[in-house]
Amino acid sequence: MHPDDPVPRPPRRGDHREAGAAERSGRHGSRPRHGERPPGHDPRAVPGPAAAPPAGPHETAPGRRGRPEDRRTPHGEGPAGRPRGPEHREHPRPPAEPDHRGARPPHDGAHDVAGAPRRRRAGTARPTAPRSAGHGHGHGHGPPSPAGRRIRNLLVALLVPCALATLAGTVLLWPGAAPEPDLPPTRQVHGTVSAVQVADCSPGSGDGACTGVTVGMSDGPRAGRELVQLVPNEPASPRFAVGDPVTMAWSGGNPDEAGSYQLNDFQRGPPLGWLAAVFALAVVVLGGLRGLAALVGLLLSFAVLLWFVLPSILSGGPPLAVAVTGSCLIMFVVLYLTHGFSARTSCAVLGTLASLALIGVLGQLFTTATRLTGLDDTTANLIGTLGPGVPIDPRGLVLAGLVIGALGALDDVTVTQSSAVWELGAANPDLGVRELFAAGMRIGRDHVASAVNTLVLAYAGAALPLLLLFSVAAGGVADVLTSQDVATEIVRTLVGSIGLVAAVPVTTGLAALVVARR
Repeated sequence: MHPDDPVPRPPRRGDHREAGAAERSGRHGSRPRHGERPPGHDPRAVPGPAAAPPAGPHETAPGRRGRPEDRRTPHGEGPAGRPRGPEHREHPRPPAEPDHRGARPPHDGAHDVAGAPRRRRAGTARPTAPRSAGHGHGHGHGPPSPAGRRIRNLLVALLVPCALATLAGTVLLWPGAAPEPDLPPTRQVHGTVSAVQVADCSPGSGDGACTGVTVGMSDGPRAGRELVQLVPNEPASPRFAVGDPVTMAWSGGNPDEAGSYQLNDFQRGPPLGWLAAVFALAVVVLGGLRGLAALVGLLLSFAVLLWFVLPSILSGGPPLAVAVTGSCLIMFVVLYLTHGFSARTSCAVLGTLASLALIGVLGQLFTTATRLTGLDDTTANLIGTLGPGVPIDPRGLVLAGLVIGALGALDDVTVTQSSAVWELGAANPDLGVRELFAAGMRIGRDHVASAVNTLVLAYAGAALPLLLLFSVAAGGVADVLTSQDVATEIVRTLVGSIGLVAAVPVTTGLAALVVARR
């Protein structure tokens, strides 16, 4: 080896590609491709920087290995702008080995020549085929679509007659001039307990069987002065302490005589007001505007009860008809006010109407079959207080209480079922009527089980003293259950529960029909 000969370099990656390119160049022509070195060329043997010409747009810069992209020319041309012939397509270029050292991303789009696809450019997305029409996913990111025109017309056709019947019943049963009950004139006055001491029920008897309660009057004819009231020490008598706010009934007699007053109860206004404020705050914080609308609906429910239902019954109206009309009025106002005017709410309203009608029919049937008179102690006291001038139907009061008591639970069940079916339809729009109904009924079964238990416990809690009384009374279990007072609560519980059970399939079926045809 001569000292002036160039030092041989070790073989590098890509030399075999350059050798193959040189061989192909010699086979198809002696003209080198763009960016290829001529045979026998060694850049280290060329002195000076002028030996390396500047790289053109399709040439490889000095010092870089030639890549297939660098040797290509636009528009499917061969080396030096010559068009590729059939011989080039018959001898396709072998795929280059991947080079991870700064290799440019491939082009995308069409092909350079027939059968030679371009490589994708950087930053471009591979075109994807459209999904088939049968592959749909509903995720419910927005509100469910409104019902179609036919469905809306059908709901309107069902609801308008019910609404008109409710308005007609309200007009016909509106309370008139109620007869005045034969009651002694009394007036409630208020005061605060200032002292409590043991006293004799009869002056000078020395029995000490009563408690003397000194009350400072805050209003009434003795405002600013004190009055002593005797309260017997009996288990049924309340216990008073210093500082208790109390109410007294003044008969209108001599205000300076203790016999003109009767200490009967505590003042409960401030604690109840604070409790109502906490309740309203909790509902508004959790429910927002929907919670505020629910509070307004609650106030309207009380308004219907106090200004329509109770005065109408006291003026001689049939209690069952008044209760059904008042319940329908409450339902229309409260449900649409709280949940908005929509097909979803309309399904809940129709389900509630159907269940109320069923409860009224079953209640009338079984109160007659079981011969319930409704003359319990409370009703008997009411009839005795009102006197013969105010006719009251005791059995009708039982039915009215049954309908009104079941209304709250019915609203809960029907609104929940309608909303559940709507959400199922929004989650999977491909579900049909049968699938929606089956899925809604699976939810409804659990809801019915808990709602029936809730209704039973609610009636049992309201009648707890009565249950305790009959549990210690003489007689067997059958005698206790078939007694007047206990049988009344049993009929209320079972009839109301049947109405709840019927509300689930009715509301679910209506909602499934509407959702499937939106």
